[in-house]
This record gives sequence, structure tokens and C-alpha cells, in this order.
Amino acid sequence: MHWATLIMSCFFVYACENNYTEVQNLGKPKINIEEGRDIESYLSQNGKVKAKLMAPVMLRYQLDTPKTEFPKSLFVTFFDDSTQVESKLSAKYGSYMENENKVFLRDSVIVYNMLGDTLHCRELNWDQRKEIFYTDKNVIIQKPDQKIYGTGLTADQGFKWFTIKNAYGFINIPDSSFLAQ
Repeated sequence: MHWATLIMSCFFVYACENNYTEVQNLGKPKINIEEGRDIESYLSQNGKVKAKLMAPVMLRYQLDTPKTEFPKSLFVTFFDDSTQVESKLSAKYGSYMENENKVFLRDSVIVYNMLGDTLHCRELNWDQRKEIFYTDKNVIIQKPDQKIYGTGLTADQGFKWFTIKNAYGFINIPDSSFLAQ
């Protein structure tokens, strides 16, 4: 009987042992993560479709500042007021800060318009309220007849205009005699 009591006491002590880390984590708030697959979402403003987003995976974090991540790539098509395609964007990663209406894109970011102008960069920010892209990183703009390099850029999300900071490369300028006429 004495051995049985000793063995039962050992099991009781072993069974009641707590992991210190687990006990500490009981009081911490848990992060809720929503996961979506094969995402197709539309952004509209004033009743008009402005963009269509497609992504294989979307993670939405319920934090004080809600955040959405696209860890396996995303593709966005931008439309003008007549729902004609204006430009397209792709990146291997994106994160969206909902309260700020800002998107951070990185890894093989490409933006192109229907005129054949293409932006290549490693990082790009998209301010949805202002409808602009901007970066202070290296950029390459490919036009049908030239390639422009720079460090820093601001552009509209339709990619109809852009300003490159610290530009370098060969830039074709129209013949001055043409301008004098």
C-alpha cells in the first residue's frame, strides 16, 4: 500500500506541472488571423470600380491597427472612370495598413500602363487616398524606345505620369527643329 501511494503521488506531481511560458502567455491577447485563398477583390470609389486585386493567399491580422498581408504575390488591375484598364501592378509580397489606406509592396514589383511604359523596382508604396505610387529606392522605367534609371519615384496609380528623382540613362528628346515650328 505504501508503494502505491508513493507512485500515485509521483503521477500527481508530474501531472500538475505547468510550463512557465504557457502560464505567462495566458494573460497576453491572442492575435486573430483570418486566411483567404484565391482572392479576387474589387476597390470602388464613388460607385465606380477603380481596381481589381487578385492574390493566391491573403492573411488579415486583427490588431489595434488591422493589417492585411499578401505573402505569396498579388496582382492589381487599375481602371479609369470608364472602367477601361489604365495600368497593372504585380509584386511577390504586399501588406496593407487599413487605417492608413497605404500598401507596401516588395520583391519584383512591376507596374505598367497600356502605352508600354513599365516600372521595375524592389520596393514601392501605394497611397490609395492620394492614388499615387512612391519610393526612394532604385527604379528602372522602360519605355518602348528607352530605359531610364533613377533613385526615387512618384507616379499616379494609372501610371500616366511619373517623376524620377536622380534620373540617369539615355533619354530621347524630340528634335528641336520640330519644336520651333
